[in-house]
Amino acid sequence: MPLTLLLRLPASAEEETEWQLVDESGSSAGPRQRGPLSLAAAVARTARVTVLAPATQILLAEPELPPGGGVKLARAAPFALEEQLTEDLDQLYFALGRRSSRGTTPVAVVSRQVIQGWLAMLSAALIEPVALYADISLLPANPGQSVLWLEKGRLAVRRPGTLPFSVELTSVTDALQVAGVIADAEPDALEPRILESAILYATREDWQHSQAEFEQLTDKFESLKIQLLADGPLPWLAKGLPGTDAVNLLQGEFARETDYGVRWRQWRVAALLGVGLLGAHVAAQALQIHQANKQSAALDTQIAQIYSMAMPNAPMHEPRKQMQSRLERIRRSAGGQEYFLHTLQTLAGALNGLPKTSVDALSFRGQTLDMKVTAPTVDAIAQLSQRVGRGGLSAEIQSSTPITGGVEGHLELRAQPPRVPR
Repeated sequence: MPLTLLLRLPASAEEETEWQLVDESGSSAGPRQRGPLSLAAAVARTARVTVLAPATQILLAEPELPPGGGVKLARAAPFALEEQLTEDLDQLYFALGRRSSRGTTPVAVVSRQVIQGWLAMLSAALIEPVALYADISLLPANPGQSVLWLEKGRLAVRRPGTLPFSVELTSVTDALQVAGVIADAEPDALEPRILESAILYATREDWQHSQAEFEQLTDKFESLKIQLLADGPLPWLAKGLPGTDAVNLLQGEFARETDYGVRWRQWRVAALLGVGLLGAHVAAQALQIHQANKQSAALDTQIAQIYSMAMPNAPMHEPRKQMQSRLERIRRSAGGQEYFLHTLQTLAGALNGLPKTSVDALSFRGQTLDMKVTAPTVDAIAQLSQRVGRGGLSAEIQSSTPITGGVEGHLELRAQPPRVPR
């Protein structure tokens, strides 16, 4: 299976792009690298490219849209989110995901100018991605606790059953309160809020920077686990790539037509092998057909020669058909197998009870059986002739010659073909 190049765009021009090759399970298939896009382009030639864009410039929402799909649904999305947006709707691009079982539809919103800038930058480096996601879209969902991702001045949050979102990290307390993970300080509240469990992912540097603030808030959580990302967030995010339901921004007017080229590069070896096998099969079949035609022509030549030898005066048009027709006529005009068997059966019955009478030789042609018999007397030969006659055959003694110990006779038996009822 082809590898995927997971490429993460920087949030600002001062930062570098980072990328990593991953396999179909989301596991690392190479070291994590950082640098300019031109270096990533060399790896992108042999892998599918999935790009993660900074979520600080992408709004993820899940409004309830009217039934339908396609253009109708796309037109409804801007108006469903109008109150959450501050920019002109004409300047924004809306990408839609699959409608959820709750009846809501995931929508990703980004400035047209921003996404055009990302795609222009990738195109300049000859990188053609098959998918473009907000980076926080790959945060793992956890039904029992909130997932937090701390990175520099941003806190990303994915609470159970909701889409991920990010807030600016003015302070850890303010960010968690804005995200709704911990309650505001309200000592007069009639009903105390139920504390939440959370797991925080962060690099060692980010954790050291905010550790003191989090330690002061431990009583605001039911439980708080810390998971340090020793290799950075990219390998961790890659584990959420297989089977993700994140909204792909490359759709509609930004759909990548060159995706076919990427797929061709992935499958061209198999396709070329298939074409080669098909060509070999066609060539083998063509050779067999040529050999069969050659053998058929040789047989036709032999049939013509035999026909000329057997019927030298007959005109020859289609020797194969003429030969088959002539053989069929000969077969119908002959005495036939049934006459020969009937004659033998009658002869065998006639010989039964005539001691010392035996057949020395016989030949069958047409409807006539010629045979030589040896008998003790002429009367024995006459009795054989009579018995054969009673079996429905005509028997004629052609000759009788005395020999030592008896008589040798020559008989001719004729079998009449059965009448065909009309």
